[in-house]
Amino acid sequence: MPNIKSAMKRVNVIEKKTLRNNMIKSGYKSAVKKFEQAVEAGNKEEATTLFSLATKKIDQACAKGVIVKNTAARKKSNLAKKLNAVNA
Repeated sequence: MPNIKSAMKRVNVIEKKTLRNNMIKSGYKSAVKKFEQAVEAGNKEEATTLFSLATKKIDQACAKGVIVKNTAARKKSNLAKKLNAVNA
């Protein structure tokens, strides 16, 4: 445990930011899992709506700095490929 006042504050701030980041990360991972389940089931309409939700969550995570821009682009690209495979 830190003894200096500013170090104590940093510990508290880091804990809050970690919780926020984990919440955002969990949200986009859940959205991706739901989309992948719809793709596995072959449900085109549901997969299309869940694709837009998943990409939105990925973009939000990228905007908040939880994931890097290129990582977000790669994940969205992979989801688009899966959606196109279902529609084909």
